[in-house]
Amino acid sequence: MNSVESTVVSTRVRLARNIEGYPFPSHLKDEKQAKEIIRLVSSALSRLDVFQLFYMDAISEEEALSLKENHLISPNLIKNRRCSAALINREESVSVMINEEDHLREQCIVKGLDLKLAYDTMSEIDNRISRSMKFAYDEQLGFLTACPTNLGTGLRASVMLFLPALTIRGLMPKVVRSISRLGLTVRGVYGEGSEAEGYMYQISNEVTLGVSEEEILSQVDEVVNKVCRLEENEREALKTCPQSLDIKDECLRSFGILTNCAKLSTGELIKLAACVKLGACLGYIAVPDVSAVDELVIKMRASNITRDAGRVLTPEERDAYRAVYVSEHLKKMVG
Repeated sequence: MNSVESTVVSTRVRLARNIEGYPFPSHLKDEKQAKEIIRLVSSALSRLDVFQLFYMDAISEEEALSLKENHLISPNLIKNRRCSAALINREESVSVMINEEDHLREQCIVKGLDLKLAYDTMSEIDNRISRSMKFAYDEQLGFLTACPTNLGTGLRASVMLFLPALTIRGLMPKVVRSISRLGLTVRGVYGEGSEAEGYMYQISNEVTLGVSEEEILSQVDEVVNKVCRLEENEREALKTCPQSLDIKDECLRSFGILTNCAKLSTGELIKLAACVKLGACLGYIAVPDVSAVDELVIKMRASNITRDAGRVLTPEERDAYRAVYVSEHLKKMVG
């Protein structure tokens, strides 16, 4: 497993668009206008793929949180439930958020590092929508967006990375500063304002004005590859540093707890799973595909457990359910 495969979790490309002639979502006073935008976008995508339409004011809080936990919608879309919706394809790789901060937030998420695939997929969908409606566009400023930071291409390319070695060795502040000087930013698991739980970080572009889509994708790809190489070097250093035995012990103990506990909270799972992944990357634990551990963590978040169990569980029932599920699936991973 090379440094990119063991470090990059996923790639996301997002496009921000607004429809000409309609006020930004924050100024949509008439619910009829909001519903009209939803209808227009749904109609535009109806012949491209099979999308399921979720009206935010028609689904339960648990279902909305489950979609957020799976990175299919944003917290802002849930906050604006009165007039927002999301179109999500069958594979749950593409979602189009309607009436979030902008009329449209179109996004594609793919496993691993593949900015071109994510962008090409999103570009095709964006082109299909633009044939049915006119986007707000200025010859000098590019696509007009609710937030000035998205003016221009409206493109946000982000890559989720697993960076335990850089974090443990105290190098992340230096990495973040270096990345910031290049016009990129580093955020947590759920974007702006969120924490980097489980050693997970998002690297994305900040500049969208005055640069082309190709330049953005190229720069993000280049920086991500450099960070992956740095992480690989620091993982090698972890094997021989004075704390190497303690690190190995923590990785193996984490695996032991996850495969033998009777109760398991979300916070414990995130922390212990990160140590198991680190153990796999360092060769201490025989997990052939570390991405399966990421999927397990997402699947065992609170709202996803409710959907999986088919009923609302008490916190204690949920922790017991999580412990059994994680133990069974983790044991299968290592054979």
